[in-house]
Amino acid sequence: MSTKLLICDDSNMARKQLARSLPDGWDVDVSFAANGIEGIEAIKAGKGDVLLLDLNMPEMDGYQVLEAILQQDLPTLTIVVSGDIQPEAHKRVTGLGALDFIQKPVNKEKLTEVLLSYGVFTKDENNLEIDLSNQNEQPQASVPIVKERVPKKTERAPLKISPVSVSSPAPTSELTLSADLRDCYQEIANVAMGRAGDLLARLLNVFVELPIPNVNFIEVSELRMALKDVEANDSTSGICQGFISAGISGEALLILNDSSFKDVASLMNYQYEEDKGTELELLMDLANVLIGACLKGVSEQLDIDFSQGHPVVLGQHRKISELIANNADKWKKTLAIEISYSIENYPIKCDLLLLFTEQSMHTLNNKLSYLLD
Repeated sequence: MSTKLLICDDSNMARKQLARSLPDGWDVDVSFAANGIEGIEAIKAGKGDVLLLDLNMPEMDGYQVLEAILQQDLPTLTIVVSGDIQPEAHKRVTGLGALDFIQKPVNKEKLTEVLLSYGVFTKDENNLEIDLSNQNEQPQASVPIVKERVPKKTERAPLKISPVSVSSPAPTSELTLSADLRDCYQEIANVAMGRAGDLLARLLNVFVELPIPNVNFIEVSELRMALKDVEANDSTSGICQGFISAGISGEALLILNDSSFKDVASLMNYQYEEDKGTELELLMDLANVLIGACLKGVSEQLDIDFSQGHPVVLGQHRKISELIANNADKWKKTLAIEISYSIENYPIKCDLLLLFTEQSMHTLNNKLSYLLD
């Protein structure tokens, strides 16, 4: 009898990567869920003897799934597979009953090691991996049986950056962003965001609440309008840092609400003085952590090297749209990846924007194409 395995992740790319990373020869019947609500329904339907669970999902996240499993006493063994690698995240999920925690992107050897360590399956003397639920039958090698559901696409978009609607002739193929490519970019951003969030959590000794990255290929003018639409009366300060690789260029923008400076200074043990010099030092420190770690996370996944320029102050105590006004005129369209970090129990608002030029899309899409196979 096959083991019923459920992979619960909002990213189609992540679900496929996990399915490809399952141990060879494991007699397993794989089902998929695109969010926590679907995941709970699948477990109740008997499709989740073993659950591989993402944390950062719409509608019902991984923490809520673990809580529901405990409250409803659902029969499943859960292993969390997430880009959120904060030690506190690991502690919380194991406290909610997860067997273990594996970071994204998943490593096949690591996944096999964890599954073996908890006796989900074992190896016979000939090194054939066999399902423990089928010990009375002859072991036989099989490939995972994939039964994928069509995911519902829902994402949080703090800055309300929407895809551009163009009435002019259709763009060339390299300048389009298909649903599959957009999903890939979002998952790449999710993993990179987790790396940066972990460093920020360690720096401030806090728990960083990670969003679902917002990814779109849009007109720069629409980006500016979106920022104007949400900035309200808040003033902000920002840092910009350019980056470049073969065929790829762009800019990273870190934007911090001015109301956050006092709390950030306290967490970083700064002697806070309400002057531009102290605030600029804080802003530079945050930029070094978040921009550097996020770009490193992207480069590692795409197997590229970024050269980073010197950080430049966009402005202090100004509107968000004013901060990016000068840079927004450099190109017409951009692949915009927006990540809104927040800190648990603190009213700190911090946005990281990765803006890739439209000329970069061809190279980026080629880099991602192998992940879609």
